[in-house]
Amino acid sequence: MGSDARALATRLADLDDAALAETLAARGVSPHVAWHDFFDAAEALLDPVQLDRALTRLDRSELIALAAGRALAGGDADLLALTDADGAPYDAVADRIAAAAASRPDAFAPAAPAAAPTPADARSAAAAAERAFTTAGSLADVLLACLHTPLARTGAGAVSAVDRRRLTDAGAIAAPDHLEDLLTSAADAGLAVARDREWVVTDAGEAWLQTPTPQRWEAIAEGFRASLPRGIRTAAGGFTAPASWHDAYPLDDEWPGRADRLRRIGARWGVFDSDGSSSAEYPWTARLREGERADAATMAPYLPAEIDRVYLQADLTAIAPGPLAPALDLRLRSLALRESRAQASTYRFTAESLGAGMGEGETASSMREFLAELSLTGIPQPLEYLIESTASRHGLVRVRADAASGRTRVDSADTGLLDTIAVDQALRPLGLVGDGDGLTSRVARDAVYWTLADARYPVIAVDAAGKPEPVHRRSAATPSEPALTPAQTYERLLTTLRLSHTAGGDAGWLERELEQAVRARAEIVVVVRMPDGAERAFTLEASGLGGGRLRGRDRAADIERTLPVSSIVSVQAA
Repeated sequence: MGSDARALATRLADLDDAALAETLAARGVSPHVAWHDFFDAAEALLDPVQLDRALTRLDRSELIALAAGRALAGGDADLLALTDADGAPYDAVADRIAAAAASRPDAFAPAAPAAAPTPADARSAAAAAERAFTTAGSLADVLLACLHTPLARTGAGAVSAVDRRRLTDAGAIAAPDHLEDLLTSAADAGLAVARDREWVVTDAGEAWLQTPTPQRWEAIAEGFRASLPRGIRTAAGGFTAPASWHDAYPLDDEWPGRADRLRRIGARWGVFDSDGSSSAEYPWTARLREGERADAATMAPYLPAEIDRVYLQADLTAIAPGPLAPALDLRLRSLALRESRAQASTYRFTAESLGAGMGEGETASSMREFLAELSLTGIPQPLEYLIESTASRHGLVRVRADAASGRTRVDSADTGLLDTIAVDQALRPLGLVGDGDGLTSRVARDAVYWTLADARYPVIAVDAAGKPEPVHRRSAATPSEPALTPAQTYERLLTTLRLSHTAGGDAGWLERELEQAVRARAEIVVVVRMPDGAERAFTLEASGLGGGRLRGRDRAADIERTLPVSSIVSVQAA
């Protein structure tokens, strides 16, 4: 292992920061590991337990190639630091491969070819498109809920039980266990991101909510394929038959469960049969499997037709006789509560729902204009009255940040309403105190706004100039907040390793090379600077290191040599 460690340490040192960080990430190295130099890194990566763990990351074809003594071109073996510059596995790696082949010979045998899929009939294609349509609507509901309040994550990464129940009760998901599949699809397509202890929607996710269903599916399908592991991808950028996925990573005991989940997600989005198999192939699946771009036009004829009109009723409800176009549904839901979701959906207008829309920038005029265009029956008188009465009350309470005092100020033309707010026990945490003809609080403006809004006061937030300003409970994850790159994640560790290999650390690096050679009793070529300045090379079998001197057997001269370490210029394998 000594020569392996020297070779791997040298190769790691030659990588640039980005490539080295990718290798550390691929091997699952903690950014806080206590390594001091590249020899520490090499020894840790060549540890048998770590190597066995790395081998589970290799697909069947890579395992077969490494067992034959060569790395597969384009595989993961090089990324995982399992092979040398020539593509041959290190001796320690070869030993672990031999041990794995002895205990799991099936993992190193070619898999049986999967049967070619057959074209699906129109009925099953329509059923698959219906699944995709339903799943797209469910994901839209989840993202909308996440826009309002990001979904909390537990320490293990799963969504909290409280948020699962909230989404289930709201009808956004049919069952709690569907949520993780939906969020995985959203993350793969760049629509949502798990940041710290919560899920937040990205700018791309907000744009996705506005797009028609065929384009929604297209974005998800592209993300799904791009996220598939290399072992089930083809050279053309497509993927292998799902029936063969179980056999792709034979040393990974967790892989079959992951493969089942991937097939289940594909089935939800109409890519595969409802059972996740590949016995029938849809027109849109064939393009994806062959590596072509997802084409929404191939699925669009099978999707339920979307409508752009609703019936507004005197009981303050809106009835959509079919699936409403996503952009229209999104705006209508900013003004009304959706009571049911199916092919025909029901929405209910309330003073609170209209007030919430006004808080997002709607006015009585803009709401009437939108509803008049949307309605097949005009705007009923009760709804007209509700819009007017809500608009007349909206903004009675105004919240702004007072730059002079550094406090938040609450004002209203209705002194009776201000008196009510001042004595409202539910608002005590705000610490509101009288200040002239208004109230002030040390709490930030947005927090005061949402507390009053949740208590159903007709509140608006205004800017420094006194103009109404929409307030969002949580902001989306924008491109200005990208995820950390591997190089950023491992920045501290990379700095430590690089310092060990700079000019100031050359002596330490050389000493570690000599230590490794002595430990392995390896044969090395040592270049020594002589007293006259000339350099001379000796081929030694390293046998000892101490007192600043290297001892080794010079087989060519058949003598034992002792060389001062301070005079050694370089060391390399013989």
